[in-house]
Amino acid sequence: MAENNSNRTARKKPVVVQVSDMGRLQPQARDLEQAVLGALMLEQDAFFKVNETLKPESFYERAHRLIYQAIVDLAARQHPIDMLTVIDQLKKNGDLEAIGGPLYISQLTENVGGAAHLERHAQIVAEKFLARELIRYTGEIQGKAYDETIEVKELMQEAEGELFRISQQNIRNEAVQINPIIKEARELLERAANRKEGLSGLPTGFADLDKITSGWQNSDLVIIAARPAMGKTAFVLSMARNMAVTFKVPVAMFSLEMSNVQLVNRLIVNVCELPGEKIKSGRLEKYEWEQLEYKIKDLYDAPIYVDDTPSLSIFELRTKARRLVREHKIQCIFIDYLQLMNASGMNFGSREQEVSTISRSLKGLAKELNIPIIALSQLNRGVEARQGIEGKRPQLADLRESGAIEQDADMVCFIHRPEYYKILEDERGNSLAGIAEIIVAKHRNGATGDVRLRFKSEFAKFINLSEDQAVREYASSMNQEEASAPVTAPNVEDFIAAQNDEPVPF
Repeated sequence: MAENNSNRTARKKPVVVQVSDMGRLQPQARDLEQAVLGALMLEQDAFFKVNETLKPESFYERAHRLIYQAIVDLAARQHPIDMLTVIDQLKKNGDLEAIGGPLYISQLTENVGGAAHLERHAQIVAEKFLARELIRYTGEIQGKAYDETIEVKELMQEAEGELFRISQQNIRNEAVQINPIIKEARELLERAANRKEGLSGLPTGFADLDKITSGWQNSDLVIIAARPAMGKTAFVLSMARNMAVTFKVPVAMFSLEMSNVQLVNRLIVNVCELPGEKIKSGRLEKYEWEQLEYKIKDLYDAPIYVDDTPSLSIFELRTKARRLVREHKIQCIFIDYLQLMNASGMNFGSREQEVSTISRSLKGLAKELNIPIIALSQLNRGVEARQGIEGKRPQLADLRESGAIEQDADMVCFIHRPEYYKILEDERGNSLAGIAEIIVAKHRNGATGDVRLRFKSEFAKFINLSEDQAVREYASSMNQEEASAPVTAPNVEDFIAAQNDEPVPF
């Protein structure tokens, strides 16, 4: 009998306690790990309460990791999970003796009262794991920081990438009963009904586009894609101006391609309708100076925030975006453009995998902040190889570097200017000079369709066709002598305001 007890004692799982380099115990919750494992083997379907929270590596002790892995293997094959099936699976995995034998499994089930607090226990185990991960990685970074052969910039990118990966673990939202969601949906509906334009989202200032989209919707990721020279930046600058100046919506623009001064110069050209080369050189005529002084007033105090951080990483964007929303109540973010971003510090087998991570993270950020994120994207060269009017129109398959962009986006819009390809008339013989098509190719929550805008290339500006028509009517209403003189912005705006029964801007 004594010999039997001796053998039983010898087979008990030894307690292994690790001590960190600073002489302190690693964050751990051994008793809770045992309680979780015991509850999983006692209560039917308990595994599905914690499988999103816990992974095998979440457990501090190796034996507990092996036991949980056996439970995961059983669940994957839809086998029942109990003491006997876990022991059998451990045998198949070759891990039964490593965990202390059947006796230790028996002890786990004997020492737990039930699964009443299983989810909270699992959350604590997961939090201890995240704390250990932070300790592990900060220790690695500390060691590398002493290595003078490693560039500090590279080390910082590696650090932010790994911290981003750790931060994404165990992030989940709980399911909620439908009543509060219905209430929120009704409030949005009533708010849209009370608006003059009937939009449920943020207005872009482009009336026909807003009819299709009902405005940019909160939590949506919108991709605006085009080939080079189609006017992607001009389009979002025109939108940003409309939203911030006309509708007083605070917006942020992350410009990875231009410096903030270059971007604002483009915005001045757009708003003041002065040629870009004159803005660069400063060689303006007297009337142009007057036009500049009159129009640039719109930009002062406009709620537009510009960030020109080069090679912006997803981790940096998340940090900056949260701060902008918190401190400046930003309601929409523009990114120019997606392919210039990176997921630094994270290892990928290809650029396509990295772009997939970036697009997925942008969608997650839009949901987290509950604002629309508008990201510009390049198209591949497939458009150039196709012939004819229809052949030059962009397609979803033309999105560059990753099909995940199409999958993650709530909406995909293309900018197409037939004039760029020397296509000056459509099938009906209508002129396409100065016409830009905004093609809504994917719309997860609504209709697709095409919208035509006027593109004023000399000012890098997109406007509604109706605005362009009003200007033309104004010009034709002048006598020949007046028509030959330069048209200043105040006169044009006076005419448009009068046509709409709006007050003159003086």
